[in-house]
Amino acid sequence: MLIRRETEADAAAIRVVHDAAFAKPDAPGAETVESKLVGELRADGDLLPALSLVAELDGRVAGHVCCSHARIESTPGPVGLGPLGVLPELQSAGVGSALMHAVLAAADALEIPVVVLLGSPGYYSRFGFVLAAEHGITPSIPDWAPHFQVRPLTAYSAEFTGAFHYAPAFDRI
Repeated sequence: MLIRRETEADAAAIRVVHDAAFAKPDAPGAETVESKLVGELRADGDLLPALSLVAELDGRVAGHVCCSHARIESTPGPVGLGPLGVLPELQSAGVGSALMHAVLAAADALEIPVVVLLGSPGYYSRFGFVLAAEHGITPSIPDWAPHFQVRPLTAYSAEFTGAFHYAPAFDRI
């Protein structure tokens, strides 16, 4: 498996990954919110190229993870992670874990202070994520709190507290 930055040529394959990974049982093959979100983040210029990674397996895109611009209160620097998608037939085979380790290492190398996501604490705690409230970071939608998590990186400091704001595309979905 190769983890690499996405290229323009990967856009269709990334859409396929997210549509398959997040397909609704009653609407197989339909465009998913996650697929649409990636497209809108890319179109808005909020997708961070160095943090939009694909897992390539046997010459095809098997998974994708991305980060986008975000802020805490008015302070830029944090990033929002997601979506993370893996083709269904390759889930539980280490593809998602490889993508997570790679994107967190890349974010740390870029001196990103903190990565924020909305997801399952049971899954993401293995990558060092904790509930954001432990660091004084709050979601823009209070109901998210039980699933709203942060991963402080090397450049993190306690000044990063307050309300977190994703890139505008998140508000449109």
